[in-house]
Amino acid sequence: MGATQVRKTYFIVAVADMERAVRFYLEAFGASVVFSSAEWSEVTVTGTTIALHPGGDGTETATGLGFEVDDLDGALRELTRAGGWVTSPARDRPAERIRLAQVADSEGNVLTVAEARG
Repeated sequence: MGATQVRKTYFIVAVADMERAVRFYLEAFGASVVFSSAEWSEVTVTGTTIALHPGGDGTETATGLGFEVDDLDGALRELTRAGGWVTSPARDRPAERIRLAQVADSEGNVLTVAEARG
């Protein structure tokens, strides 16, 4: 018996305002819109599909979604400009060889943004 053939992998995040959420991922992370409607939208960031689904209420909710960037400080500026906010400021994590911050998207979904360290 073989493994199930997977056609696509996506990460679902719940949103309160679909248009605002799509705009956030476009502006904050340079996402590309694959499909957008009031009931379901998909954006891709470096080949990863993020599926936006109604049902969020704007409260901070952990997601497990993370992004690695070259410039953490610049990413945090862009993210807040796009309507997100920092929930835990940038901190060095030497054992993991990263500098990391936790942020919320425009809908309250908590994400990790990290910069690799030598």
